Amino acid sequence: MSIATEVITRVLLVEDDPGDALLTTELLGEAAHPFAVRSASKLSEALEHLHGGVECVLLDLGLPDATGLDALDQILTAAPGVAVIVLTGRADHDLALAAVARGAQDYLRKGQLDTELLSRSVRYAVERKRSEDAARRLLANELLAAESARLERGLLARPMLDTSDLAAATRYRSGGGSLLLGGDFYDAIELADGSVRIIIGDVAGHGADEAAIGVALRIAWRGLVLAGLPAEAVFTSLQAVLDAERPHEAMFATACDATIAPDRRSVVLRVAGHPPPLLIADEVRTVAVREPGPPLGVGADGGWDARAITLPARWSLLFYTDGIIEGRSIDGANGRLGIPGLVRAVPALASRARDLGELLDELLALAEQCNGGPVADDIALFLISAR
Repeated sequence: MSIATEVITRVLLVEDDPGDALLTTELLGEAAHPFAVRSASKLSEALEHLHGGVECVLLDLGLPDATGLDALDQILTAAPGVAVIVLTGRADHDLALAAVARGAQDYLRKGQLDTELLSRSVRYAVERKRSEDAARRLLANELLAAESARLERGLLARPMLDTSDLAAATRYRSGGGSLLLGGDFYDAIELADGSVRIIIGDVAGHGADEAAIGVALRIAWRGLVLAGLPAEAVFTSLQAVLDAERPHEAMFATACDATIAPDRRSVVLRVAGHPPPLLIADEVRTVAVREPGPPLGVGADGGWDARAITLPARWSLLFYTDGIIEGRSIDGANGRLGIPGLVRAVPALASRARDLGELLDELLALAEQCNGGPVADDIALFLISAR
């Protein structure tokens, strides 16, 4: 029969009186629960020991280099995840309430300590601190999720595709594995003449400002397309929107605008500093514009020349933002995956994927696997295919 080993609670005792320090250490040593006690006689010494796995600090408020609640404040600032119990020789209820209000888990008088009281107080303080930290993390995640959901409603559009001869799938992955969305965006609209317009874009940076600009550009693009603005004029109008809305002149955005013909046998691309889409057919290749124009918000208007590409009978087009190609390379080398690595990876993934969404999931998984974790930049993927 095996006996479970109790986990040792690591305690830092900050006490300048040798007698009180010895008594407190002996009380913990007599407890049924195992404690590992480290001592410090000054606050400066205690601060050096805080990050050695300490779970609870027993803190005397009368130290040679700190007095009163100042010592508590410094301990909590240096190690916010550590439980703190204040020890004092005075019966000062106002001080006790103030210490707990500032973040201490408990307040004990030295003259009233015994083994059971001290052991129970330390263990309860550690558990309360863990519960508080878990609740705080849960609340932070809930707030981030709520913010992400609000942004998602504007940033991640539902493509307006009613056609029966095309299928599409989208994915979005926030940079670093965070919940908050960034400035990547995409959209697609099927027009009355049967043509399909697509945009994918990336506002440089990651944060609330970039997300807001991404929303503004996507909504502006949808409005311009639905209003019937000629495709060659859309980037000029989007740049005007960016110039008006961006919080500083250094902010810019890349974008790729595509028009798939009603007969699905050709696509016209306009690129503003954005990575080219991939054409997935008998082989996988990029369909880059020979002279892509500058990113939106950089330089003068114009320069976004169109390129028409003939499509085979069966094809897929993968539009993406640069987060998918900025992780480490597929062969484990130090370089980035890059467009060549993406081109090499797609055929094998496409051959075993059961549908478009699974192919995008496999691409995201591959990027994270090669990178050894979440990729730092946001990733947006839009895959459209002739049925």
